[in-house]
Amino acid sequence: MLDTWQASRLPLPKGWPERVRSAVLNVISLAHFSIVYTRSWAANNRNARIRLKQRNDRLRQEVALLTEELRIKDARMLRIPAQRRPHYPPTERLAILELRAARGWNVAQTARRLLVTPTTVASWTARLDDEGPASIVQMHHPVNKFPDFVAYIVRRLKLLCPSMGKVKIAQVLCRIGLHLSPSSVGRYLREPDRPPSREIAKATQRIIRAKRPDHIWLCDLTIVPTSMGFWTSWLPFALPQRSPFCWWVAVAVDHYSRRAMGVAVFPQLPTSVQVRAFLGRAIKRARTGPKHLITDQGSQFTDVAFDRWCLRRGIQQRFGAVGKYGSVAVIERFIRTMKDECTRRVLVPYQRDAIRRELLLFIAWYNGDRPHTRLEVRTPDEIYFDRPPACLAPRFEPRRRWPRGSPCARPHAEIDGRSGERLELAVSYRSGRKHLPVVTLRRAA
Repeated sequence: MLDTWQASRLPLPKGWPERVRSAVLNVISLAHFSIVYTRSWAANNRNARIRLKQRNDRLRQEVALLTEELRIKDARMLRIPAQRRPHYPPTERLAILELRAARGWNVAQTARRLLVTPTTVASWTARLDDEGPASIVQMHHPVNKFPDFVAYIVRRLKLLCPSMGKVKIAQVLCRIGLHLSPSSVGRYLREPDRPPSREIAKATQRIIRAKRPDHIWLCDLTIVPTSMGFWTSWLPFALPQRSPFCWWVAVAVDHYSRRAMGVAVFPQLPTSVQVRAFLGRAIKRARTGPKHLITDQGSQFTDVAFDRWCLRRGIQQRFGAVGKYGSVAVIERFIRTMKDECTRRVLVPYQRDAIRRELLLFIAWYNGDRPHTRLEVRTPDEIYFDRPPACLAPRFEPRRRWPRGSPCARPHAEIDGRSGERLELAVSYRSGRKHLPVVTLRRAA
């Protein structure tokens, strides 16, 4: 180690104290750049121990970054006096006490972690069993005549699948036999009602109308970053849009059924030949091709060879309007769903086969298990293959004194068995992926 005299003789650039903060950002960005390359090499190594070490190192870094993110948010809240901080609602107080029991925290640890005073936590615990609307610790009480376990099923489903909104929860429960309206689900979750967005519905009306499956397909490209973003601190202030910093993904969607017809992963911007090969594989799997193919005006789709390829297969190519929202709204909405419910919920792998496997699992779940709002609770596979919709199957009726003349939440369905049955929620996951839930109901023993 250098002593003080030697260290004092090291030459430093002029004005270096004024550039320290910029240098720190540049060093961190450079480290991120090199780490992504190194992990990409390790993830594709033949040695299983190196691949495992890369995965463990990536998970440890993710935990460290999330911990730092929480520390920054807590530091901001700690600057506010405890008496002036926002109060936890009664339902969140119960969630805090449940977390305390699961963690084994004492009063001081709970107060320190949740930014409250120890006296507050002790007061919540002492008054845990208070009844009435004025109690400081409350559960989500049902406001209609459904039994308590129905509300528990809704809240449990929201806990296990936090990405689902009240409409999606109502659709999922409808498909497995428990008919609830979205407003009832919203009351159980105690969420404010949101006005439905009509922008996408209006946008899709500007596209040619599909009359049957395989009448109109849409094809588009998108990028999936491997490390959440592309920003860096030096010019051009962005990482290269290629592997290992991102994957280029091509998708094809059937307009009529909203079914994803195929997906392909490329390490860099694909050429027109690669896109044509991907569409050819999708047509071969579907055993038929579309009459119309709607794309944007990217170089892959405006190539003369692409136009000839469409003519040989009897496909009429159509372009979305430049600069207009909604010209290819259906596939844009699918890409947004794919990113929100898949790639942003997992650590995007550096191996091409692994990311392709994740996307194929999502597409299988999207087509077969996820109800589509535009399709009135049905799934794309049910529309594409003309299968009976699960939402019209006989339903469960948990209300014992349900009047026979009163209709259930739409779509209306007959009762399976007798009314007043107790139900249990069962949630499994496709191939163990927590973001791909498969929800079922069964009668309680």
